[in-house]
Amino acid sequence: MSIKRGKLEQHLANLLNVGEFDDLGPNGLQVEGKSKIEKIVFGVSGCVELFEKAIQEDADAIIVHHGIIWSFERPVYKGGYKKRVKLLLENDINLFGFHLPLDVHKKVGNNAVISEIMELKERQRFAEYKGTLLGIMGRRNISANNAFEIIKEEIKEDPIIFPYGPDQIESMGIISGGADKMIKKAVRKDLDLFLTGEISEHIMHYAKEEGIHFVAAGHHNTERFGVQALQDHLKNEFDVETQFVDIPNPA
Repeated sequence: MSIKRGKLEQHLANLLNVGEFDDLGPNGLQVEGKSKIEKIVFGVSGCVELFEKAIQEDADAIIVHHGIIWSFERPVYKGGYKKRVKLLLENDINLFGFHLPLDVHKKVGNNAVISEIMELKERQRFAEYKGTLLGIMGRRNISANNAFEIIKEEIKEDPIIFPYGPDQIESMGIISGGADKMIKKAVRKDLDLFLTGEISEHIMHYAKEEGIHFVAAGHHNTERFGVQALQDHLKNEFDVETQFVDIPNPA
């Protein structure tokens, strides 16, 4: 079975509320391919390796969290960027990218899925960025060591952990990806643990001085969950073949 590109594009736009975001690039269709889609490959980041594997799997469309068009860069068509575009155009493959919409969605968002993994209660949004509340904070009574073990088992086996909060955790905040500087907003909310993807040098001192647990579980690893949840949604919504292709990235 298959779905028309336009129908898929509209469904994703409505589901992810793409018109509500002031983002760093366009959300939705970034490269147009064939009009009839029978197989969709999902991945975290648009890159040559993912595109080559999608071609091997006979994909008609690729859906990623990190697309290939960003407002902070003006790439010319050479090197790796040329190869990315060339692979898509020569193989008539559609590329869809969803950045902030796939971070914050209440069901298929990265932070929503991780908050389910951490079993947070009384969830609320926090940490505004460009008019969007990025993170999820909530309550859970759990020892710090047990919380760290869940993160290691479910998200990344070797996260960077600064264990400077209380032995018994009552609250935590989650923002996937490169949100280490949002730790200040977690401190203002008096959270016991802040989980994100990346880390900067000064964060260790700040976490230690403010008495909060900080965990960096990888930009890539914390942002695998949204595209996988979106894959499950589309698999149930439409009669198309889907496949998640993981391109491991330690960052």
